[in-house]
Amino acid sequence: MRALVEIILSWLFKNAKGHDDKSFFKAPAFADFEGKQEIDVTAPEVGPDNSVLGVEYTQDGVGKFPTLRWEAPPHIAGQVKEWLLISEDPDAPLPTPICHGIYTGIPPSKTSVENADFEVEDADEALLKGGFHYGRSRTGVPYIAPRPLLNHGPHRYFYEVIALKEPLNPNLFSAETTREQIAEAIVGKILAWGMWIGVAERKWE
Repeated sequence: MRALVEIILSWLFKNAKGHDDKSFFKAPAFADFEGKQEIDVTAPEVGPDNSVLGVEYTQDGVGKFPTLRWEAPPHIAGQVKEWLLISEDPDAPLPTPICHGIYTGIPPSKTSVENADFEVEDADEALLKGGFHYGRSRTGVPYIAPRPLLNHGPHRYFYEVIALKEPLNPNLFSAETTREQIAEAIVGKILAWGMWIGVAERKWE
């Protein structure tokens, strides 16, 4: 029954995709960085941009977070005080992209993440084993693995890395901190950004 409901919804909202203009990197804080990605973000276990996320990275599998690696371009390398990581789905049939995860307080020396980093270390502090914090995803869990609607076609998943020249206020290191609050807090603090895109699709068999 659930599969049938999903297929009906997919048909009803078949054109409700591509909300890139509402993505996190379209917030006012990025006004000086429009179309300018200077951080090279890679996912070595999955492949280049627009590679298909295997079932192990989706809710149909174990929902692994893809290993990501990045580095600051030379002209900002010594200025990064903190990294910010956002994951979102701009192809969900909703007015704005689904926020799959927000990660704050990533130390400047840390330029990669792997699945084990996203295990909860201290829920009261919204602290993960990778040594950074998580904010509020759409469902409130630290990370929502991809699960696009059946027959809704390919969904893209943006994994955005932002270099900050000032640390965020530690008061924002909370599981209740929203995407919108972070977008407001980073105004004037961005040095550079970049993203990697993975793709997932679920078909009626």
